Amino acid sequence: MLDFRLQVFLSVATKLSFTKASEEMFITQPAVTRHIKELESELEVRLFDRVGNKTFLTPAGELLLSYATQILALHNEAKFEISQLKGNAEGVFRIGASTTIAQYVIPPALAGFIKKYPGIKLSMISGNTEYIEKKALKGEIELGIVEGKPSNPDIHYTPFLNDELLVFTSCSNKEIPEEVSNEEFCNIPLVLRERGSGTLDIIGKIIQNRGITLKKLNIAMYLGSTESIKSFIENGQGAGVVSKFAIERELAKGIFRIIRTPRLQFTRHFYFIMPQGGEPAGVTKLFFNYVEKHYNIQL
Repeated sequence: MLDFRLQVFLSVATKLSFTKASEEMFITQPAVTRHIKELESELEVRLFDRVGNKTFLTPAGELLLSYATQILALHNEAKFEISQLKGNAEGVFRIGASTTIAQYVIPPALAGFIKKYPGIKLSMISGNTEYIEKKALKGEIELGIVEGKPSNPDIHYTPFLNDELLVFTSCSNKEIPEEVSNEEFCNIPLVLRERGSGTLDIIGKIIQNRGITLKKLNIAMYLGSTESIKSFIENGQGAGVVSKFAIERELAKGIFRIIRTPRLQFTRHFYFIMPQGGEPAGVTKLFFNYVEKHYNIQL
């Protein structure tokens, strides 16, 4: 029902690559080029510029991307609503989740959702909070799930779950006591998530309330994933600060132990995010209803 040329354009425009678009659309690269040229001929404008090996959207391409994203969303919503009339929920649902949530929190709910609604084609991308927020604003996902405090005025944040960041180390590490003061915490060699991550953002804001800046911490290394931090701590020295959901199994198995920080409580919320002005509809609304029952919460 949706013009295939527009689907090809959306793929190239979001990936800024004719090669990756051909892989996603399961067509040859010359076919991708042909569809784009047909669109450009119909609209009488150039949609892309190529400089060396890089592809860029022209102003006309940016404008078409904005409309095409809305068209795709309406198309998916219409297909879903019609499928509901037939008593068989069908549709496409694209989720983006920050790394911690994608790895440790949301997969059980997604598995249950797909089992209940097998006609829904679900896909999920992951990245840090900043990355997921950009994807939501560009309309490249129907729903984002992020960590950290709301900070973007163009995004509507709906509280999802409570989380706690735990300071932890390997059970084999005898150098760090079971409980530390704020001053002692500043001296512990820490391995933290990268800049732009919701985890680092909330750590910075909470210690700032106690008169501590990130510069005062003894940060041994920044790593791009929670799993990298866990692996480093298990095989080395120092301590990490990660979500309680990320180390539940290791704590139960006696691989890691918690370092208590009585005067530093790293609590936060997980949030569902959508662009301001948007309301959950179609598959997104169906997913919200499912999540409320799965986690026994009210959104």
